[in-house]
Amino acid sequence: MGYLDANGHRTVTDAVAAAELETSGEIVTVIGDRSDEYNDIALLWAIAAAFTAMSVLALFPKFFLGLIDALMGGWTHEWTPGELFGILTAVGLLKFAGVWAIQLWQPLKFALVPGPVKSARVHAKAVKLFKVGAERRTHGRTGVLIYLSMREHRAEIVADQPIAEIVPAEVWGEAMADMLAEIRKGCVAEGMAAGVRDVGKVLSGEFPRAEDDQNELPDRLIEV
Repeated sequence: MGYLDANGHRTVTDAVAAAELETSGEIVTVIGDRSDEYNDIALLWAIAAAFTAMSVLALFPKFFLGLIDALMGGWTHEWTPGELFGILTAVGLLKFAGVWAIQLWQPLKFALVPGPVKSARVHAKAVKLFKVGAERRTHGRTGVLIYLSMREHRAEIVADQPIAEIVPAEVWGEAMADMLAEIRKGCVAEGMAAGVRDVGKVLSGEFPRAEDDQNELPDRLIEV
C-alpha cells in the first residue's frame, strides 16, 4: 500500500536533491509497509498456547473431565486412556487453531511480536535493501539508505563502508530523532525529509561535493 501521495513523494525527493547539492554522497530513501511477515512468531505463539492448554488439562484432569461430564448431562463417565488422549489432542489442536486464527488480524499479530525481534528484522531488511539498491553503486562508495518500516514503527540508516568508517553510527542519532519526531505526528513525508536534511549535513562535512560530481542514484522515494 502507498503511504504518501504525489505531494509527499515530491517533498522527500526535493529534500534528497537539495541535500546532494552539498555532498558527493548519494541518499536513497525507502518506505516499507513491513519488514517481515513474522509467521514464525505467530506459529510459536500458537504452539505455546496449545502446549499450555494441554499441560493444564494434564495437571488438573478431574476438574476438566468433570466439566465435560456436566456438559454431557451430568452422568459420570469412565474415561479410557484412548479417550483421554483424544481429548488432550483435540484441546491442543483447537487451541493452536484458535490462536493462529486470531493472529490473522494484523494489529494483534504485530503487537505480539517482541520489540527486539522487530528491531532485528527491520535492520536486516534495511541491510538487504541497501545491498540491492545502494551498496557499491556509486563511484566513491558513498551511498546512504534511509529506511522506514511503517508497521514496526522503526527506521534504519545504513551507509556504505567508506562512510561507516568515518561517521560513527551514533552520529545518525540526530537524524533519526528529527525524522521520528515528525512521523509520530503523522507527518511521514516531512519526517523523511528532515532525516534526509540531517544526513545531508553530516555527509557535506565529510564528503563535500566535487565539481565533477554526478548524480548516480535516483533521488525519488521508493515505496516497497
